[in-house]
Amino acid sequence: MGKGVRIEMELKMIFNFIFGRKQYRHHNSDALADLRVGERAIVQDLELDHPIAEHLMNLGFVPGLEVSVERSGPGGDPRVYRVEGTEVAIRRELSRHIHVSLVGAPAFGD
Repeated sequence: MGKGVRIEMELKMIFNFIFGRKQYRHHNSDALADLRVGERAIVQDLELDHPIAEHLMNLGFVPGLEVSVERSGPGGDPRVYRVEGTEVAIRRELSRHIHVSLVGAPAFGD
């Protein structure tokens, strides 16, 4: 990854952390593995060891950014997710540790 791209990604991560996340209506946090193909969500937290979390953030899985489930492999594993225009295949075991909130899900009582 080029130095300019890395700096841009780090600035994006800092901006999203400091200035808040996109304001979408959502319900309680779920694991990324729980989403269905076609659903979109906002990354809330990465409950992973630092090197793995950092690698995923470099791929675009930054708290506050939107991720969508594009398709599943044979038997449902791995799954392909789209984040920041990039498609990334992740096994369900890893995606269970990425917490998200659904985009467009109705708030309780709506």
